[in-house]
Amino acid sequence: MDDSGEGARRAAPRKRADARRNERTLLDAAAAVFVTSGVEAPVRDIAARAGVGVATIYRHFPTRSELIIAVYRHQVEACAEAAPTLLASGVTPHAALGRWINLFVDFLVTKHGLAAVLRSDDTGFDTLHAYFLDRLVPACAQLLEAAAAAGEIRSDVDAYELMRGVGNLCIGADNDPRYDARRLVEFLIAGLRLPRH
Repeated sequence: MDDSGEGARRAAPRKRADARRNERTLLDAAAAVFVTSGVEAPVRDIAARAGVGVATIYRHFPTRSELIIAVYRHQVEACAEAAPTLLASGVTPHAALGRWINLFVDFLVTKHGLAAVLRSDDTGFDTLHAYFLDRLVPACAQLLEAAAAAGEIRSDVDAYELMRGVGNLCIGADNDPRYDARRLVEFLIAGLRLPRH
């Protein structure tokens, strides 16, 4: 009996999982290099950090803009997926919100160079802002709703407004070593708490 077809079917999902894992490794490496060296960092630096050849990077991402878009989407997804994980971790909803906001601040502050690139004329960047809002505003809203339902924070906090405020506090944080955006964001999140009676 020839079961080579069945074996091939079993191998295909494993290969897809391996390919996804390899792509995540490349994107994590690219994100880390972008943080330290900016989005114009040499591809060889990303390849070295990922432990692959330069050709592997180009096989997955033929252009720099495709790589930048993929890194941005990867970071947005990681931030969005963290919200339910934090809520399920056993900490209070307010603490989960605080931890998620820290991840969001990391994302904003370490986008090093992405903001300027995203304002470029490259048509591939056009839909990224909407994608960012579509994925992250609901994640933040989920955390806010849980904290409000637990009686920890006010119930009239809007996710978009909070994220916009956090974003504004992060402006320029990477250019001024005396400015600690994270500290101010902590004050903001602490200020959401309802007083205990």
